[in-house]
Amino acid sequence: MENLVIRDADVVDGSGAPSYRADVVVDGGRIVSIVQEAAAAGCQRPMAMRELDAEGLVLSPGFVDMHAHSDLALLRDPDHSAKVAQGVTLEVIGQDGLSYAPVDDRTLAEVRRAITGWNGHGDDIDFTWRSVGEYLGRLDHGFGGEGIAVNAAYLIPQGTVRMLAVGWDDREATPQELDRMRQLVAEGLREGAVGLSSGLTYTPGMYAKDAELTELCRVVAEYGGYYCPHHRSYGAGALDAYKEMVELTRTANCSLHLAHATMNFGVNKGKAPELLALLDEALASGADISLDTYPYTPGSTTLAAMLPSWANEGGPESTLARLKDEDTAERIRHHMEVVGADGCHGVPIEWDTIEISGVTNPALGDHVGRTVQQSADERGETPWTTARRLLLDDGLGSTILMHVGHEENVRQIMRHPVHTGGSDGILQGDKPHPRAYGTFPQYLGRYVRELGVLGLEECVAHLTSRPAARLRLPDRGLVREGYRADLVLFDPATVAAGATFEEPRTLPVGIPYVLVDGRFAIEDGRRTDVLAGRAVRRTAT
Repeated sequence: MENLVIRDADVVDGSGAPSYRADVVVDGGRIVSIVQEAAAAGCQRPMAMRELDAEGLVLSPGFVDMHAHSDLALLRDPDHSAKVAQGVTLEVIGQDGLSYAPVDDRTLAEVRRAITGWNGHGDDIDFTWRSVGEYLGRLDHGFGGEGIAVNAAYLIPQGTVRMLAVGWDDREATPQELDRMRQLVAEGLREGAVGLSSGLTYTPGMYAKDAELTELCRVVAEYGGYYCPHHRSYGAGALDAYKEMVELTRTANCSLHLAHATMNFGVNKGKAPELLALLDEALASGADISLDTYPYTPGSTTLAAMLPSWANEGGPESTLARLKDEDTAERIRHHMEVVGADGCHGVPIEWDTIEISGVTNPALGDHVGRTVQQSADERGETPWTTARRLLLDDGLGSTILMHVGHEENVRQIMRHPVHTGGSDGILQGDKPHPRAYGTFPQYLGRYVRELGVLGLEECVAHLTSRPAARLRLPDRGLVREGYRADLVLFDPATVAAGATFEEPRTLPVGIPYVLVDGRFAIEDGRRTDVLAGRAVRRTAT
């Protein structure tokens, strides 16, 4: 652990209060002393074994990525600069209802196949765990027992839980199956998970009716966790889908955190105020609600996620079989292009907005960076022909960017008092969404300094103390004596995302120092070999 004094920093403490100049002393992984400039006048300034001159730099709590897909990346890549270089010191993983614990041998193989596009095949990972507790223990020990790059909190994935108890069938759970799901959720929470996630446009989680989800949320509420749904529509039925989640968690008396709370597609242009009015009404009535967003307009997922839910019933092998059958493939095309498949949020797909961002089969690399429409035009075929071939030849592993967002909606939602930052960053693929590498400096550089959408102190609060409060972490998210020394030093005049849609893996600028548990993970702008991250477990209530 560093015995360190950070000298003459402009402290933005995460509370939203005005900044102040201070010396901050770190020892034993915690902040042990904060001496403000005014209080230090005429007194001996604090000393330590090491001194860091922070003149011109802002010192803030480390950033919390409330929606991350680093479930395997944290065990694959000890460097993990995609997040560390942004100032992220804690990621919340297990998102969108699909992840790798709890599992058995059957479901592990199935979930690995289902979310290859998010996390890769996992052939380079030794899957020694099956339970939530075992997975968190694996994160604790990381690489050679040292740990991982940043801290990580885990959400129990409801789709994986349903996979274990029910399978991939589109039907209601039996009473016995529902009891097993309750038990699995309770076990995961006792073992340290912070809540429950759902992907209600992804199979098999989307097959759960509200009554089933409500019962699981009652368990989450009992343990003081929160429910984090990717709800049933971000398109034609978005407002109804948000309302559904508010009502469901109100019935269960469960805290709600809305994942990547966007208002996308043409049908929702200019409708952010309607979403915010819905949330304000619920908050005024006593609901406990928060949300996260990323500061970009395009979304990102897998190409297979665009398919109608019935085409995904039974799991990946069943999906591929349907795509191979000419008559069934034509039904899929009709639902996607004419009806508006539920996988595409009830909106007929516009192939010129769907850009291929990554493939798992190297032979398909020439599709990357092109929309499906562009690839089809180059081949003289219909977009569905191109998309179908991609799905089959890439084993459902292709990732996409969806250019369907609206800047005015993005800005209005990020201003809301319950907003937090989440990258939704998929680190796989040849051309991933730049939000994976740029979300947090994008907030500070573009939306604070350049556009003034948020003030600096307010923005830092969105990225630090508010997510820490949602996670119920009593000693993180603020620059306070006694708090953990997860800290970021950045230059407010230069901080910016380096990642672009053309060069999405470019690291940010203007963040020269990042401390995880009081140790330098970034020092003088360079990644060190420090692995101070651990699993962050739910605080008992």
